[in-house]
Amino acid sequence: MKFEEFEQWLDQNQMKQHADALRQYLELLCEWSEKMNLTAIKDPEEILEKHFIDSILPLTQTEISGSAADVGTGAGFPGLVWKIVKPELQVTLIEPTEKRCRFLREVIQNLKLKDIDVVNMRAEDYAKDHRETFDIVTARAVANLNVLCELCIPLIRIGGKFIAMKGAQALEEKNAAQKAAETLGARFAEARSASLPKGDTRTSLIYIKDKATPAKYPRNYGQIKKKPL
Repeated sequence: MKFEEFEQWLDQNQMKQHADALRQYLELLCEWSEKMNLTAIKDPEEILEKHFIDSILPLTQTEISGSAADVGTGAGFPGLVWKIVKPELQVTLIEPTEKRCRFLREVIQNLKLKDIDVVNMRAEDYAKDHRETFDIVTARAVANLNVLCELCIPLIRIGGKFIAMKGAQALEEKNAAQKAAETLGARFAEARSASLPKGDTRTSLIYIKDKATPAKYPRNYGQIKKKPL
């Protein structure tokens, strides 16, 4: 996808005013990727579709407002993209790898973004002091959904949303993670699917948190991974 085609896609979704900021982000990502491994996808044209558009799709599918946390944000997908195209969001990017956090801070500084924090921690450790804080928590390409639920749901306030960004196997993962979501206080609300321009399916699994997460969750990551709920 050429940048001009990406601009047209943004225009169709009433987001073209953010094209310049996204271009700067793309340029910084490509520049830093020459020195360190920020993302498996290196081709700028692929990044536009498989990272940028993929990140924006949930914003076209469900109401996202208030405070949002992105667990395992990596190079900023989707949380940093969300902040650029929805500047009113308060965003927290949670990322355990320090070099990626340095990159995220560089983009934030270059774009002069406000009300966005970078947290260099594991999500389960961050949750110890920030339980039930956020209106929205999301994650993309981090782990299987039954693991992801325990990393994300404890951070969501009662009444808030968990948006798990998944691919073609989304509904299979949803079925396998039903017990985990319910144990942690959330119920499945809906699945919203869309296609990337070249046809790949992306599905947002949307959960609503109805009750407080039991205090013993999240466990440490070794336990979560070894014995998922």
